Amino acid sequence: QVQLQESGPGLVKPSQTLSLTCTVSGTSITTDYYYWIWFRQAPGKGREGVSCISPTGTGTIYLHSGEGRFSISKDNAKNTVDLQLSELSPEDTAVYYCAARRHLVCSSRLSAYAYWGQGTQVTVSS
Repeated sequence: QVQLQESGPGLVKPSQTLSLTCTVSGTSITTDYYYWIWFRQAPGKGREGVSCISPTGTGTIYLHSGEGRFSISKDNAKNTVDLQLSELSPEDTAVYYCAARRHLVCSSRLSAYAYWGQGTQVTVSS
């Protein structure tokens, strides 16, 4: 059973950078056909795809406002999927979720992912 656990610093100031970590258990993140994605859900809004990464490490940004600011990566030694967020603004305040699917491609659809973490709160405030 694949299990995901997100972690991060929680509270940051505008313009700062932070990294979120999704610790994976139950499988190796290098396993073929596993795709890993970060979603986020801002207060009062729906959950939206942020960025996805393939088994070979190719990243895809889904969030238009994240282009040039957000970066997804994998740490094979630690078995984690990481999301680095830079130039943060209060609009980036949200619960960030890690999810996984076993498939041939990434997807930004929530229903495409079978495995989910509990989420980690990110608050951007001065």
